[in-house]
Amino acid sequence: MQRLAKRFQQFRSKSPLSFRLLGYILLFSSAFSLVASAIQIYTDFRNDVALVERRLSVIETSYASSLSRSIWALDQKLLEIQMEGIMSLPDITHLHLTVLPDSEMIMGELPADTSVIQHQFKLNHDNSERYELGELTVTAGMGRIYSSMRHKMAVILTTEFFKTFFIAILIVWVFRYFITRHLSAMSSYTRQFSLENLDKPLLLDRPDTRINRADELGQVTDAINHMRNRLHQDVKRQANDAVEIRKLSKAIEQSPSSVMICDRSWRIEFVNQKFSQLTGHKPEDVLGKRPGLLSSEDCTKKETSQLWQNIQLQVKRVGVWQGEINSARKNGEQFWEQIIVTPIKDSDGAVSHYLILGEDIGIRKRYEQQLLRQANYDILTGLPNRMLALDRLKLALAHAQREKTMVAVMFLDLDNFKHINDTMGHDAGDSLLIEAARRIASCLRGSSTVARLGGDEFLVILPALVSPEPTEQVANRILENFIPPFRVDGQEVFVTTSIGIAVYPVDSDNSSTLLQHADAAMYQAKNKGKSAFERFAPEMKEVSHERLQIESHLRRALELREFELYFQPIVNTASGTLVGAEALLRWNNPAMGMVMPDKFIPLAEETGLITPIGEWVLLEACEAAMRWENATGLKLSIAVNVSPRQFRDPGFVDMVVSAVERTGISPVRLELEITERLILDNTIETAEILRRLDDYGVRLSVDDFGTGFSALSYLKSYPFDTLKIDKSFIRDVMTQQGDASLVKAIINMAHSLGLTVIAEGVEEEPQTRFLMDNDCDFAQGYFYSRPAPESEFEAWLRHNHRTRF
Repeated sequence: MQRLAKRFQQFRSKSPLSFRLLGYILLFSSAFSLVASAIQIYTDFRNDVALVERRLSVIETSYASSLSRSIWALDQKLLEIQMEGIMSLPDITHLHLTVLPDSEMIMGELPADTSVIQHQFKLNHDNSERYELGELTVTAGMGRIYSSMRHKMAVILTTEFFKTFFIAILIVWVFRYFITRHLSAMSSYTRQFSLENLDKPLLLDRPDTRINRADELGQVTDAINHMRNRLHQDVKRQANDAVEIRKLSKAIEQSPSSVMICDRSWRIEFVNQKFSQLTGHKPEDVLGKRPGLLSSEDCTKKETSQLWQNIQLQVKRVGVWQGEINSARKNGEQFWEQIIVTPIKDSDGAVSHYLILGEDIGIRKRYEQQLLRQANYDILTGLPNRMLALDRLKLALAHAQREKTMVAVMFLDLDNFKHINDTMGHDAGDSLLIEAARRIASCLRGSSTVARLGGDEFLVILPALVSPEPTEQVANRILENFIPPFRVDGQEVFVTTSIGIAVYPVDSDNSSTLLQHADAAMYQAKNKGKSAFERFAPEMKEVSHERLQIESHLRRALELREFELYFQPIVNTASGTLVGAEALLRWNNPAMGMVMPDKFIPLAEETGLITPIGEWVLLEACEAAMRWENATGLKLSIAVNVSPRQFRDPGFVDMVVSAVERTGISPVRLELEITERLILDNTIETAEILRRLDDYGVRLSVDDFGTGFSALSYLKSYPFDTLKIDKSFIRDVMTQQGDASLVKAIINMAHSLGLTVIAEGVEEEPQTRFLMDNDCDFAQGYFYSRPAPESEFEAWLRHNHRTRF
């Protein structure tokens, strides 16, 4: 019993809701059962009473006539039997028969402690008329009915009690299993719920079905988990916000820019470490002050204060201010600072503070000045560049127009500079340009301008002239200054310049045309023999126009397939047999006709077009040699000229290899002719290119040997196979003893170095015999054949390939 009470107490403490539910079920079920039982018992009682009353009515109906006959017959014995028969009926306890006039008959006893039901009926005899014989009173006892009611009450109450109790227990168990244990789990989960265990969701010990998820417990569980997720996200967001705030705080404190935060009254509330480093002010020295009052000098303080007042007005009007100001450090030192001022607004959009970001831009200012100088001055020579020169020219022309004076423009180009730059290297060329700029500038007065336009081109502006004559004096001084040799890398180099002159307003009244006229005059001076100057003349326009026209057509000549290769045979001097051919480029333009190489090749080198043109020449020459082989069976070598600019192209060797592989020609049949001036450029790059070509098997030839500087000391350093004697020596070999001796020396020298020799420009048979007598290996020239297009050369080849010349 104690154990039961203890478990009951535990149940009551663990599940008070179930306990209360049990109590309510028992209370209301008991009350309902009592009412229902009472109604049932009362109904049964009334049914029993009604049954007795019906029975009494049945007695009247059944016995009234028989009793009347017995009384009429005065048959007492029969009357007793009849009454005993009535007494034998259930619940009948007493009969009282009254016979008129004064007799009676009683049978049974009246119950003393229970209620009774009495029924009276009269006994009559009907013959011809009705005679009243007496009256019978039947008394039925209620004892059996009351006993039955008590028994039923006991059984019903007991049954209802146990039924109610067990049903309540079942309901409580069901409620406990399906509801209260999950509520207890929720209670336990929420008691243990904290910000540290937000990762653990609430899970109830029941199947995860659609019905369970839709009921109230599922909804509460989802609500709790939703709250957990929301809290988890809030915690994450708050943690992230805290991290961001810490990062922001560190970023502000460690920012490379100075940070200043002011209140709405523009009083400083915060400065970071960079501000102190930049200005020298400690935080405690500036807090509470206004930004415009940090200067120590009164004059500077007044200017700074006025500036900050303007900044504040701009921020209030526009919302932001950005600009450069000249700030002062604590020690009074001035420095350039770029600042950005923006308002900080609260959640209502009202300005609560002002953020001021500052950056020391002193280095940038110096760079800007440097860039400004670089934008207007030539870095190498320090002279004004083209842009600044054009600005000064426009100013000089405007001044001359107002003052009715003249302005002279002198266009200078160094003679043979490209040759020196190619052979001696770019460093030597730069040194030469610097010295040339110095010599030109030393010939001018203070108001004049000398500028470098680019490359080896210079521009001189002579303003405020009364007549054109002073231009000739300046030009002569410049030419005289170029007479002494230049010292470049320890060597003496002679460089001259060609000068073109145009005068405003005589030659033109605008700057662009004036420059074009000076450029045309300069080219006329070069054509005159270099180291000279020329004044512009109207007929020079045609020369300048022709140059522009050539350049314009040249840029599309390759695309329009206007180039054509001519071929000139190379013959073995001793045997007279054909061994190869040299490819010579020709340009046949529909508008200009046949353009000679000496007109467009230098221009192609200047513009850089020589690289794609040279690639086309090499590929076409190799394909032609393979076509000749297929047509005649002769494996002739093919010689191709290479310009210095093409040679120095980074992809030159790969281009040669590609041409050989695409055409299928053997590398030993391809001979690249390189000018003598190129091998004087004794650089690592030149040696590496020549080595790669030699390793691949391509033959290398020195073209026009003897026309440039002496290259004898370099021939043994490079892997050349052939040396070509320039035609200028061959032309007079039969008439000039000096030329003959020089050709003999070149042949002997080349053979001693293991080089084969080709003589160019052979036009007469005596020249051929001279070369044969002096063991010259090969020869080419008009004596054998003029250069011809491929179709004509192939026809000549078919006819003469077996001929001995």
